[in-house]
Amino acid sequence: MSEEELRGHLLDGLSGDARAYRAFLQATGDLLRIYFRRRLGSLPDEVEDLVQESLLAIHAKRQTYDPDLPVTAWCYAIARYKLADLLRRRNRREQRTDSLDEDTAREPCAPEHDEMAGRDLDQLLAQLPPRQQVAIRHMKLEGMSVAETAQRTGMSESAVKVGVHRGLKALTRLIQG
Repeated sequence: MSEEELRGHLLDGLSGDARAYRAFLQATGDLLRIYFRRRLGSLPDEVEDLVQESLLAIHAKRQTYDPDLPVTAWCYAIARYKLADLLRRRNRREQRTDSLDEDTAREPCAPEHDEMAGRDLDQLLAQLPPRQQVAIRHMKLEGMSVAETAQRTGMSESAVKVGVHRGLKALTRLIQG
């Protein structure tokens, strides 16, 4: 299905045409399967789950679509967030279950170095507004998703994203002097 046909089905669906909306979701699902298969060659079992999660997010956010923008770009942006969430969850799970490998067994870590780095980071974060501090701590240090951070802090997902973005920019400026 072409970009224009896809866009037309979505807009018709938003106007109440259930058949057009169903066609939009089916065509989008096919595009997303291709998108995820290319990126998850080693995790084929995750593809269908991500397609469904993405379609649910697209459906939930359908009113935010800007008709002046390509519908595929909007759908792929949502899919990228779902893919990032999956990879973050898998990475977090792997970090908890990994055993010591030979490299870490040979190179003991220096706890005092970790403590100093943690204090330095705490001092830098203390210079940020509270909302930016919280967003960065949850997402970047604890590995939480945007949705998890928003739920825990009571902030909107948009506010979380903006807080992280602005906070990281401010930290970069602080570090660079």
